[in-house]
Amino acid sequence: MKLDFKLINIDCTLRDGGYYNQWDFSQELIHAYLDAMEAAGVDFVELGFRSFDKNGFRGACAYTTDDFINSLTIPPNIKIGVMMNASELINHPDGPLAAIKLQFVPAKESPVTLIRFACHVHEFEATLPMCAWLKQQGYLVGINLMQVADRSETEIEHIGKVASHYDLDALYFADSMGSLEPHQAAAIVKILKRHWQGAMGIHTHDNMGRAMANTLSAINEGVTWVDSTVTGMGRGPGNVQTEYVLIELANLRAKHINLSPLLELIRKHFKPMQDHYGWGANPYYYLAGKYGIHPTYIQKMLSDSRFGEAEILSVIDHLKAVGGKKFSTEIMEAGRQVYGGEQTGSWAPEKIINGREVLIVAAGPSVGNHRRAIEQYIVKASPFVIGLNTQKTIDENLIDVRAACHPFRLLADCDQYPNLKQPLVVPSSRLPEVIKASMEGVNQFDFGLSVEPARFEFHDTYAIAPTSLVVAYALAIATSGKAARVLMAGFDGFSADDPRTTEMEELLANYQSAKGASPILAVTPTRYKIPSTSIYAL
Repeated sequence: MKLDFKLINIDCTLRDGGYYNQWDFSQELIHAYLDAMEAAGVDFVELGFRSFDKNGFRGACAYTTDDFINSLTIPPNIKIGVMMNASELINHPDGPLAAIKLQFVPAKESPVTLIRFACHVHEFEATLPMCAWLKQQGYLVGINLMQVADRSETEIEHIGKVASHYDLDALYFADSMGSLEPHQAAAIVKILKRHWQGAMGIHTHDNMGRAMANTLSAINEGVTWVDSTVTGMGRGPGNVQTEYVLIELANLRAKHINLSPLLELIRKHFKPMQDHYGWGANPYYYLAGKYGIHPTYIQKMLSDSRFGEAEILSVIDHLKAVGGKKFSTEIMEAGRQVYGGEQTGSWAPEKIINGREVLIVAAGPSVGNHRRAIEQYIVKASPFVIGLNTQKTIDENLIDVRAACHPFRLLADCDQYPNLKQPLVVPSSRLPEVIKASMEGVNQFDFGLSVEPARFEFHDTYAIAPTSLVVAYALAIATSGKAARVLMAGFDGFSADDPRTTEMEELLANYQSAKGASPILAVTPTRYKIPSTSIYAL
């Protein structure tokens, strides 16, 4: 199949943007989008992924089957593409060629025209035989090389040399970390062209605000395939924006475009989504681009309000030191890594608590609203008071210890610990060296923590908890200390649709059903399903 135009625009909004909404786009949006793409002169629409992954709910654009595409009304001037992650095929138990045959029929029987593979450099050569098979079936085929920016000139040149022996329709490279400068994008094109004489493409990310400049620089060096997304919708800071790329390409290829339907689409559908999900450049993504950190780390933290500004910056510093080019759920859930396996501490809370009442003070607004009553109760009843992290809503002199355990939170708050008036209860013995060093000189009680899903277990100097959230740790301290009961202040809760609500409800349910758990009682307003009373009634 031959193309009859030189500069080609592929809009991959529904594929790249699906990372925000689990690829669950309404048919109304998809049809308005397709019509807008045709009017604006887009050549290919990459509707989504093809995937074997069945974990969790994902919408139709995560699989983009032929049946799904055939259910749509495709404008006559739009060609349809899909993408596959090469790793899924390379690691398939039946082997990559057998796997690709499970996903695609001959092109004449399919509404798909273009198939692209996203692959890392080390997967490149294993992907090429699948490309050859798809070409035999009549498809246009492209490869998107990820994280090329940090590869050596020799490695990049080798890719071009190997690719020259295969019939690819487009050899793409992606500015995966959004860290390239225009002269670097141009240099990569030049290196690949030493051996690769076919069409080249670029996929730019906007971490540092350079997506358009990098795209135009690559075009100036001979790139003819250009990716973009509506409003830049895509992981993290997103991509170069289709609405701007089309304006630039219109001048270069003398092609009439009508942007009115696209602008209406943005106003009606994509701007509200952007307001909700928050893609687009910001200083965190800029830092991630600068230090070669995968933008999904930033995206995940921005969507979780437990990560404040200081915590996000500390995580960036941590990833800058240890390397964060590849996103890892394990790194984000660092508590499960650091606190995996059995461990013991050296401090036994029973020596201090031993049948006393424990009051855990969290950071909910209700603590400030009822501060006087909480402080009066502490003076009157002398409970053992555990403050979470470094919050200072009540009189510090009334707090006996502070509890902290999540590694990223420890990094974020390390400069505050030396100024605390109370000892810090922390799983000292298993913390990474970088965190231990930051807490040198801090008065610490080492109470061990092991994290195992859906499990609470209490021992003299350590406990097992289902998460490294500090509330789980504080409950474990109180219970291992043989608390008569645990009062909870400042556990206001979140809205019903906030994922943290489900997480906390599960944690509290696990605790209450655990062997040896102390009775718990919320004493300020709470949305959680736990026993409650009023601090004024105690």
